[in-house]
Amino acid sequence: MKQRLIAKITTVLQHVPLVGHLSRQKFIAQFVIGLIKSRNVQFREVAEHLNDDALPASNETRIQNFFRAVTLDYSAFMQLIIKLLPATGKLRLCIDRTEWDFGKCQVNILLVTVGSDTWHVPLYWELLDNRSGNSNAAQRIAVLEKCVTLLGRERIGLVLGDREFVGHTWLKWLKDNGLNFVMRLPKHHLLTDENGGRRAIADLGLAVGASRRFACVQVDGVWGQVWVKALAEGEFIFLFGTAGLHSLGQFYAKRWTIEQCFQNLKGRGFNLRNTHLRCFDKLRKLVALVSLAYAFCLSVGQAADQRQPVVRKNHGYRATSLSRHGLNMVRQLTRPAAKTGTKIARMVDALLNWLIRQVTHHQITVKIVG
Repeated sequence: MKQRLIAKITTVLQHVPLVGHLSRQKFIAQFVIGLIKSRNVQFREVAEHLNDDALPASNETRIQNFFRAVTLDYSAFMQLIIKLLPATGKLRLCIDRTEWDFGKCQVNILLVTVGSDTWHVPLYWELLDNRSGNSNAAQRIAVLEKCVTLLGRERIGLVLGDREFVGHTWLKWLKDNGLNFVMRLPKHHLLTDENGGRRAIADLGLAVGASRRFACVQVDGVWGQVWVKALAEGEFIFLFGTAGLHSLGQFYAKRWTIEQCFQNLKGRGFNLRNTHLRCFDKLRKLVALVSLAYAFCLSVGQAADQRQPVVRKNHGYRATSLSRHGLNMVRQLTRPAAKTGTKIARMVDALLNWLIRQVTHHQITVKIVG
């Protein structure tokens, strides 16, 4: 069954010019399955599961050669991710930054996820060379422009971001481009009313748990809507956006999907932060392949949940996340004794056949980003 999965994924990649040669397409398929099997990005761990007919040392050499010499087409990657999304309806973009240290090397990634409901996967990212500092407006706009170019403004229903994503240039760009957004702001940003009066949210006199809405105020020189809720110890949830005054809090709560994505990429899913890579080009490739594995597992988990819902605990949340549910299923299918006729095998086979039809009927040939 493992070889069948690799063959199906290779068929998908033959219609998506992520890389040009069949041998490299097969390598990506093997590497994705190796990531899922090992749940680790370190090359020596993935090498144990890459090619069963070769020695682990030979597999590791092949991995190192791929990351050193092969160029990925990230526009094709974005197109492939879009094929996994619903063909119609509005999509939600979440932008965030994650970082970790490996010795003196600081990895700093600015990333945008795309999806709807609970299905959210990485769409585009850049590695920032600013010694683990915050992103600036130009970097955020450049990353989001790639996504807008691919998706079209009409498909983007909402853009979400946390307290780092503030400032006049950034907020004005979102509004001028007709993108509905909700951003959480730091509490020191001031409100300016239509009469020019300015005040801090700390001066609103809100008791803990109380909230207040403003239909038309200016923050950082941009007009929009504000929802403020007082928390304990003088903290606030301070939301600014254009997505609808009475829905700002509800929409912002959906930002948890990118946090869940980071948790699965960096920690409990694939342990991306365990990588020893320092070269930004290699790191960018690794993020792409880990994201591909994550998207595959999440798709399998979602398909399985539609057939037999994952058990929910008393608090209402699933006992296992959809991505972890899918990862466990794929790992089960790649065991030596796994058979092709089981329900899980038929479901995953049907999912990959559907994806093959998607990419076959809509050939991905136009290069959008490099």
